[in-house]
Amino acid sequence: MAEQKKSDDLLHNILPVNVAKDLKEIGRTIPQRHKNVTILFTDFEGFTEIVASITEITLVNELNDIFGRFDEIVVEAGVEKIETIGDAYVAACGIEEEITEHAINCITAAQEMLSYLEERNQKHEIKWRMRVGINSGPIVAGVVGKKKFRYDLFGDTINTASRMESSGEPGKINISGPTYQLVKNDIDCEYRGKVYAKGKGEMEMYFVK
Repeated sequence: MAEQKKSDDLLHNILPVNVAKDLKEIGRTIPQRHKNVTILFTDFEGFTEIVASITEITLVNELNDIFGRFDEIVVEAGVEKIETIGDAYVAACGIEEEITEHAINCITAAQEMLSYLEERNQKHEIKWRMRVGINSGPIVAGVVGKKKFRYDLFGDTINTASRMESSGEPGKINISGPTYQLVKNDIDCEYRGKVYAKGKGEMEMYFVK
């Protein structure tokens, strides 16, 4: 029973609960379409320069420390971590169940992440500056592969979230028009106008105040 619990815990750390349940019970997972999801995408400014200035061990330890705290933050905010890609951190809200606060939850998590980094930078030699992009819309989620499988998200919603990040500024949360429509009555935002995003053209963007 102890070994089974360890196995279950490991599976739940890798996959959302409902996906892990399908994998255990029927041996496979069925791709799911979700209509209302918010994606949070982060990336560090000047990452290449930082990598060139420190050892590999220091880099891994730094990212492990930061992403470890991010893992705690997203859980507290009701957001699901999806993956890390190098120095990028991807999370989503709304894939476990249909909830109306998915956009607010992601913004709350992003605010906590930036606040944590600001406090951390005051105490550490390496100063990390991070951009955050958030977008809302439909996605398809599923497990890809038979060995070393991974849970992933697909669709234009996640691509646009990435563009929100790359079109933003360090220390700020850049959100799309669809996300703004979901949070405009609860969160103060600054309209940036239509900003060019690579591969997307001009898109309406807002900074969370």
